[in-house]
Formats: sequence, C-alpha cells, structure tokens
Amino acid sequence: MDLYQEAVLYLETQDVPVETGAAMETGVLEEDVPLEELVSPLLSQSMDFPAIPKSCSPEEMLERRLVVLKGIVECEEVYLSELEALLMPMKALRASAGTSQPVLSSQQVQTVFYQVPELRDLHQSFYSALKGRLSETSHMGSELAVGDLFLKLVNQIGLYGGFIENYEEAVAIVGKCTQSDPRFRTLAERMMSNNTADKARAKYTFEALLYKPLDRVTRTTLVLHDLLKTTPADHTDHVALQEALRLSRGFLSGVNESSQSKREVMLSHGLRRQLMRDGFVVDVSEGERSLRHLFLYTDLLLCTRFKQATRGKQDQYRFCWYLPLAGLKLGWSSDHEPDTRLQATRTKMFLLRQQLQQQAGSRGLMVAARTRKKLEQTELMLLTQSPLFRLELHSPSGKSHTLLLPSLYELEEWREAVHKLTTQNIETVPPDLLTLTCTCVKLRMTQQPPLQSSNPENEASLCGTLSVAVHSACGLQQPACVYVCLEVDGYEFYDKQAQTHSSVHSINPQWDQELSLQVDGAQNLRVVCVSQSDGHEDAVLGKTALRLESKSLSKRWRRQTLQLGPVEVTLSLRYSPHPLEPPSSTAPQLPIFCVPIETVAQQEGALVPLVVRCCVEEVERRGLAEVGIYRISGSASEINTLRAAFDSNLREAVTRLRSLEVNVVSGVLKLYLRELPESLIPSELFHSLARTLDIQDMNTRLVSMLSLLQSCPDTKRCTFLYLMHHLQRVSERQHVNKMTLLNLATVFGPSLLRPPVAVNISQEVVVQVQVVYCYLQCNNLPEAQISMPHDPEEDEETTHT
Repeated sequence: MDLYQEAVLYLETQDVPVETGAAMETGVLEEDVPLEELVSPLLSQSMDFPAIPKSCSPEEMLERRLVVLKGIVECEEVYLSELEALLMPMKALRASAGTSQPVLSSQQVQTVFYQVPELRDLHQSFYSALKGRLSETSHMGSELAVGDLFLKLVNQIGLYGGFIENYEEAVAIVGKCTQSDPRFRTLAERMMSNNTADKARAKYTFEALLYKPLDRVTRTTLVLHDLLKTTPADHTDHVALQEALRLSRGFLSGVNESSQSKREVMLSHGLRRQLMRDGFVVDVSEGERSLRHLFLYTDLLLCTRFKQATRGKQDQYRFCWYLPLAGLKLGWSSDHEPDTRLQATRTKMFLLRQQLQQQAGSRGLMVAARTRKKLEQTELMLLTQSPLFRLELHSPSGKSHTLLLPSLYELEEWREAVHKLTTQNIETVPPDLLTLTCTCVKLRMTQQPPLQSSNPENEASLCGTLSVAVHSACGLQQPACVYVCLEVDGYEFYDKQAQTHSSVHSINPQWDQELSLQVDGAQNLRVVCVSQSDGHEDAVLGKTALRLESKSLSKRWRRQTLQLGPVEVTLSLRYSPHPLEPPSSTAPQLPIFCVPIETVAQQEGALVPLVVRCCVEEVERRGLAEVGIYRISGSASEINTLRAAFDSNLREAVTRLRSLEVNVVSGVLKLYLRELPESLIPSELFHSLARTLDIQDMNTRLVSMLSLLQSCPDTKRCTFLYLMHHLQRVSERQHVNKMTLLNLATVFGPSLLRPPVAVNISQEVVVQVQVVYCYLQCNNLPEAQISMPHDPEEDEETTHT
C-alpha cells in the first residue's frame, strides 16, 4: 500500500464522513491512482505558504482557526474510539494464547496489535491536552497556544513507523484467521466503536480498523497545513507549527519514498536491506561514552554519529561501525552502581528547570531561550553518562562493541529485535557504507534524542512521590528466583529505577515490597520481570508499560494485576503530589542496624524488615546445601561492609548480596538479630517460657508456648515466625548441610530470647536454646504475615491490566 495514494484519497474524500468512505470501510485503496501526478504537489510544497487574502481580517482568520481546532478535536474523538475498538479483543486473544486451543498464538497477538496501545496513549494525551486548552478559551483564540501540543505529537510520530512496517503482516494474519477459525471470525465481525462525535456506535471489520492508523498518519501533514494557514505570522504558535509541519512532512516523505520497499535499501542481485528499528544509545569505546544513533537492518547493525542540521542544511549521519547479524552473540548486564558525580549534573538540571519555570511568565524570551538551551545541553550530558544497562555485542569475526541503555525495558526491546533476526537464516550482503549511512536520514523513525527538556510541559504528568508495592507473581513455567524492575520516565533529577529483592526459588514468587520513586514529569511506568541465574545471564520473563494518570491515582493504594508476557504481576500504586526538593538535599536513608525493629518496619511499611527477608531468601536460594550454614562465619570485613550498605543504601545492599559468599549473608542476618536493642521474644516472657519447659506433655507445652507468642507485638511475632519457618526449611536439608534443629537453636537461641537481667549465664543459655528448639519442633506454627495490616477501606478497587 502506497501512502502517497492515501494522502490523495484523503484530499479527494475529505468531505465524506469517515464511516461512509469506501476506503475506510474496506481498508483497501484503488491501485490505479496516478501516483506522481496527484501526490507530488502535496508533499513538495515549500515552507512559503500562500498569503492570506487581504480581505480576511485577523478576527476572521482566528475564527477560522478555532473552527479548524474544534474539527481536529472531533476527529481525534473518532480516532480514539476506533483505536479502543481495535484494542478491545486484545485481552481475550492474549488470554486464549496460553490455553491448549488458542485462537491466535502469543506471537500473532503481538503482531496484530503491534504499536496500537502506544498509538492510543499518544493520541489520548494529545486529545486531552488539546480539548483542555480549547475548553479554557472564551474568546476568538488570539492567545490560544497549541503549537507545543502539535510539536510534541509530531516528535513522537515515529511510533507510526513500526506500525506501518508491521501492517501487511498484521492484515495477513487477520485475513487468514478470519477464513480458517470461526471463533476469530465471530470476534472480528462484532467489533464496534463508540463514535463520540456522532454519539453513535459504528460497526467495522477488523481490517478496516487496522487501516485507521494508516489514514491518520497521512492526515497529520494535511491538518497542520490547514491550521498553519489560519494562524497569523505573528501568533505565538506560528514557529512551532512550522517546525511540526516540517517534521511531519519529512516523516511522511520518508515513509512514502520507501513504502513499496518497506524502508528498504536496494542491494545487488535484487536483494533488499530493510530497516527494522532505530534509536539513540550510548556507545562505549576505550572507556569513553558517546551518544550514537543505532540502526537495525535485516542483516546488520549500523552505528552512526548524528550531526544535527544547521540552518538551511539537512540532518547528516557519519559512519562509526557496523556488525553483521549472522552469528552475532548478545549478552546484557547492569552496572548497578551509578556514578556519584552525576549528582552535581542532576542538581544543575533541577536548578535550570526552576529558572526556566520562573522565566516562563516574563517577557525575557531571549533569556528563557538561553536557559532552555543550557538545560538541553545538561540533560544531553546526563543522557550520555547515566545509563547503567550494558548490551554486549560479539561477532564471530572477533569484533565486539558495548552499548549502554538507560532502561532495562529499552534494552530488552533491542535484544528481542536483534534476537528475532539472528534466529533466521541471514545472508549478509557487504554494505556500501557511505550510501547506507546517507540513507539513514530518509529511513529513520526516531528524529531526536529523547530529551525531556525539549518536550512541552504536560499538566497530566506526575510530580511527587510514586509508591509501588510489588506483591506477587504467577504464571511461571518452572520454579525460579525472580525480581521485578520498575522504571519511570520524566526528568532524571532522581533515580528513575527501583528493583525488588530476588525471591526464593518458587513457581509463585512473593515480595510484598514497597518501592518509592521521586518523579517529576512522569507519564509512564515500565515493569520488567526477570529470572535470576547463578553464573549465567539473567533472563527477562516479560515486560509491560503502564500509563500514569494523576486522575486515576491517589494517596490510597490501588491494586492492579499486570500481564507481562506469560507472567502476571500483582502490585499496588499510590501517588502523593508535592513540590520536590533539589536532588542534593534529599534525605539520607535511615539506618536499620541497632534500631528497634518496630521503627524499621514502620519505615519500610512491612512487618518483616527487608534485611531479614533478603538474607533469608538469598540463603534459601544458594545456601541450603552449604555445610555448616549459620554455624560457619563469613569474612568479618565483608559482613561489616554489607552491614554498612544496608544502613546507607538499600538498593546497593540488595545488589551486593548476590556476589558475596553465602556465609557472609548468613552472618549479616545473625548480626542484625544480635544487635537489636530488644530481642524478638520480649524479655518479660523469658521466665514464663522457662516454666513451660517443665511441662512434660509436648503438645500441652507447645500450646502454652504458642499462646505466649501471641502476646508479642505484631512486628516481633511475625519476624520470629518468618525466621522459624526458614530454619525448619534449612533443617530439611540436614543430610547435606549438617544443621539439625538443635544446631540451629543453639546458634539463634541467645539472639532471639534474652533474660531481663543476666544472672546465671550458663542456665539462661540452656533456656534460650530449649525454647527456640521447641518452637522449631512445632509442626503447626502459624504463617508469618509480611505486609502491614491495614483498613480495607484504604484500598481502592482492584484492576486487571
């Protein structure tokens, strides 16, 4: 399908309602449209637009402008309704993919709906912002500014590139399944759209709905052209709309020039090289970091240096390196520890943005422009220096390159795209590097580096504290040690990522861990589920992105279940809006060692402190077969280093656990319990528990001991029970680790139960050991509650995404 023809078709039928146009109903265009004769004039127009007739007064022009804008809003309503109708069956088809008789496979579902949720979110944001601006306008529009909204929309128009590349394959799947599967045919025939413009419901075929984004991307240039014609040259929007139109034309022209070849470059012997993905990454060479534009073709990766256009010239790319995909090996890792020098850069960014906000209301446009330029340069520096996720590329020829990406989500998207191609039978044709590099300007889908400072302010974005409580996951095919990584967008004044600790080896992992992120300008939350592996590369099990909307978030927890590929992750969200402090003045983490356990639990929002859960889960992950676990001590210096990490940087401590000897981890747990100001079992119960040891009947003794345990404070009781269940699991492997229940009671007894006043140490130690030993022998110990108890009214409704 040729997008030149689509533009012409729209010009010829723009007065025809969308639902009645033949092309809109069938998704098929006429094949005999005279291509060059009809379309070239549209896309070759210069930036010198015809002057507005002198007979048209400024008031009349602004009135026409307002009519155009209202028409755009109505069209967006219809388009959003169509996208919602297209997405409606996605959830059911995705659920069916995991059954024994799927309607579509998971891969087919991904292909059919590729980029559609992202397009829906993009236009929903644009529509809400534009409608809000219009609703606030009570005059002819002389001061109504919307250019920033159109410029932001066009800056993200590259999303359509992926949809266009995927369109024919999606339509082929829909056509084939409609013919072969009556279940799919029934589903496809019942697709309805709430046409909010006409207050009616419209019926579509699946293919017709898939056509809608193709129709919409051609309209962008035409709509901008109409809007600019009704915008006076001295209007504040004029420059922004000119730039938006230039970018839109460039994108549409690039798509149309390669529409028949699907973003392909002709090679010798009739072969074609197709562009699959592109974007900005950080290239590491000899320790130096450089921002590069990476292009993924069907048979190779091309790394280029972007040279932005100066006035009167076109953007250019300079060749850096390339790697054939045949035999290419990929590996990824995380540096974990960010560069502490970045704190100064983040603080500078924060202060520059504050200055820019203060200057926004003044008339000093030149001053504001200089501040914005400084802010963009500082963010560009941060974009180059802050990425932590490493993608290693190793070619059979011996050439290797390291790329850094700012998020695990983005890294996985690149890895998936490359892996999909490398699993095919690739024949690399030696590239003409000069021609290929020059062609990138026309083929690219990403126009600019992803700078937040270059985007207009969005009132719907979040500023404050976003808290995410990660509860559990299900859907794993086999037991694994799993962690969840959270990532937010917006300004990088603060850490944009947070990660749970790794779960124990389980098919239904549980964390009940609360993570907090300071956000400014955040609009999206990305969730990645990762399986941890010893000595091997971690495996991403699934990922998803969640749109953050302040109207749907509040200070009360809202529970949600997210689908991450085959895995379902349950979490809760809450959001507290508030002004943010400069990054350098953020409060340091409060210590946890030698602090009452109730205080630590209150800080973390859990009944069992994270240090206990992290150490227990790490021991269960790789220490159950360790001979003398908990009896043999680890290195004292490493134990003290890990202790300091837990006191100062919880994220760093959780990361360190993985690389340390397991006896160091067990030593930190023992140290934490030993240094508690009060033992888990309160001292006032010492003598009562000592007397229960005189009860001869074991069952009666345990009933009495459990009754005494119920009188303990919630945090101490739950942590004690959590630890008892863990030690019972350790003892189940005593044939390997040589640690019986009595051995474990001997190690932990003196830390878990202390006398009010030390009198006879030898006798008191016997009581301490025997009491813990009795609890460990109990087969019906209550389960430990980890999460803080709360009022059910504090939770909002549960949603499934």
